[in-house]
Amino acid sequence: MVKNDIAPGGTLVGRLRDDILAGRLAPGLKLQMTFLMQRYEAGQTPLREALNRLTSEGLVESRVQRGFYVSSVYPGELRELTKTRSWLEAIALRESMLHATPEWEEALVLAHHRLTRTPRSLAPDTFEDNPEWERHHRDFHNVLLSGCGSRPLQEFCVQLSDRLYRYRMLSIRKVFTTRHVRDEHSEILRLVLNGDITGATDALSHHYERTAEAVLKDMEALDASV
Repeated sequence: MVKNDIAPGGTLVGRLRDDILAGRLAPGLKLQMTFLMQRYEAGQTPLREALNRLTSEGLVESRVQRGFYVSSVYPGELRELTKTRSWLEAIALRESMLHATPEWEEALVLAHHRLTRTPRSLAPDTFEDNPEWERHHRDFHNVLLSGCGSRPLQEFCVQLSDRLYRYRMLSIRKVFTTRHVRDEHSEILRLVLNGDITGATDALSHHYERTAEAVLKDMEALDASV
């Protein structure tokens, strides 16, 4: 299965990616080499290699004679990324369902079970990100696509998921008490297990569109980050 490499404590590029995706390195921030060397206890050469890697992923911008910056966030990019992710994941989910096996369905049910048993926030009334929930959330979405038979397609979907994670984190503190994400996941699972390909792919696309709409409504957060 293709997995998102955003767990802290991994490789240098993984740690940088994690900090960008989680917003600890804010959109538009200049990535000064002295700051990075102190923060990550690494030399200039491996840091430049890591930044170049993240530039190719769209998470870092390299500006001529100005250095590296965390890529900014834009409403237009959010819409385009969401649309592209919906297209590609609809293809991957359709192929997974067409080639469904009992093992794939069991893995999906198990991933959903783990997700639903894990609280989204570590605090009941205010948002405190729960890394365990994020891990199970990624696993559930990865398993959905894991039977598509195309590793490159899965990898493209993971890259889009990573880039959209930054946007999702911009508004999560305001919407987590009102957004019924658990119900959306359960509906996707139900449609998949019932073999309803059109219903399942539509539900998955609507799931992502609702996230985009929630972020776009929170224009104050977007404006503060650009």
